[in-house]
Amino acid sequence: MSQKSSMSELAKKEQRTAYKLLIPTMLILLLVAFYPLAQVFVTSFTNKRFASSQKTEFVGLRNYRKLLGVTVKKLEPQVNPDTGKVKVDSETGEKVYKPAYEALPSEPFLYEKLFTVGFFGNKYVVGASDADFMSAIKNTLIYTIVAVTLETIIGLIIALTVNSNFKGRGAMRAIMLVPWAVITVVSAEIWAWMLEPNRMGLFNTVGDMLGITEGQINFLGDPSLQLPSLIAVDVWKTTPFMALLILAGLQLIPQSLYEAARVDGASKVRQFFTITLPLIKPAIGVALIFRTLDTLRAFGVFQVLLGDRVYSLATYNYFQLIGNREMGLASAIGVVIFIFIAIFAYAYIQGLGVDVE
Repeated sequence: MSQKSSMSELAKKEQRTAYKLLIPTMLILLLVAFYPLAQVFVTSFTNKRFASSQKTEFVGLRNYRKLLGVTVKKLEPQVNPDTGKVKVDSETGEKVYKPAYEALPSEPFLYEKLFTVGFFGNKYVVGASDADFMSAIKNTLIYTIVAVTLETIIGLIIALTVNSNFKGRGAMRAIMLVPWAVITVVSAEIWAWMLEPNRMGLFNTVGDMLGITEGQINFLGDPSLQLPSLIAVDVWKTTPFMALLILAGLQLIPQSLYEAARVDGASKVRQFFTITLPLIKPAIGVALIFRTLDTLRAFGVFQVLLGDRVYSLATYNYFQLIGNREMGLASAIGVVIFIFIAIFAYAYIQGLGVDVE
C-alpha cells in the first residue's frame, strides 16, 4: 500500500513539473495566438473601419446577419389580364412566373438572388443579404473537399511508391518536393501562363498539336472550368506535402509486422488494409488537418489567377478589409473561417482517432 502511495505521489510530482514547464509555452501562445484571436472576435461585433478615424460602435450580430442572412420569396404566376388565367409557356407548357427579382427588398438588408427552386408546384427565389459571401463559402468548401481528397489519395500512392525499395529512391524523394518548394504566387503565375485561353498557353498549345482541342479553351474565363483549374493547381503544388507526411507515418511501421503477415499468407492488399492503413491513420489525420486548414484559408491561387471574379473566403475577407475598409465585417468573416476550420479539425480527430492513437 505504501509503495502504491509513493508511486502516486511521484506521478503527481511529475505532473506538477510538467505543468510548470508548460507555463512559458502557454504564455507565448496567449501572446501571439489567443490574444489576436480574441481581438478578432471582439471586432466582429463592431462597425470598426480600417484606417479610419470613425468612432467604433458595438453593433451586436449585425455583421453576421449581413453575411449569413437568407430569405425565401414565393413567386406568383403571371395572370393574363384579359382572360384572368395564368400564363403558360407555349413550348414547355409550364406556368410563367413573375420576374425573379435580382434585388429582394427586406429590412435591414437588401437581398440578392442566389437561385430559384420549384417545390410542390410552386416556385421560390432564394436570396442572400450578401450573395458574394455565400458564393465564397460554396467555392471554398468545394475547393477544400475536392483538392484535399485528391491530394490525400495521390499522396498516399506516391508515399507507398517511394517507401518501397528501388534504385534512385532518394533522388525520387527529393524531386517530388520541388512543386511544394515553389512559392505559391510564383506557381500561380506559372499556371496562369499554362492556362492562357489561346495558343500562348501550354495546355491549349499541346491540345491543338494533338488535335484534342482547337487551342481556344478559356480555363480561367469559363465558369465551369474556373474551380477545376484552381484545384488542379493546388493538387500539383501540395500533393508532395501530403506524400511527405504520410511517408513519415509509413516509416514508423515495423517491418516485422509485414514479415509475420507474409508468413501467415496475407496478400499485399490484405497487408495494406489490416496493417498499413490502420497504423498510418494518425499521420493521415495530421496531414488532413494541415491541408484543410490551408485550403480553407486559400488566398494566393484565387487572387493571382481570378482576382475578384471568383471569391474564396480569404479573398473576400481581403476585399472587405482593404477594398471596403470594413474591418468589423472582415473580422466576422475571419470568425466564420475559424469555425469552419474547427469543425473540420474536430471531425478528423474524432473520425481518425488522432487524439487517441
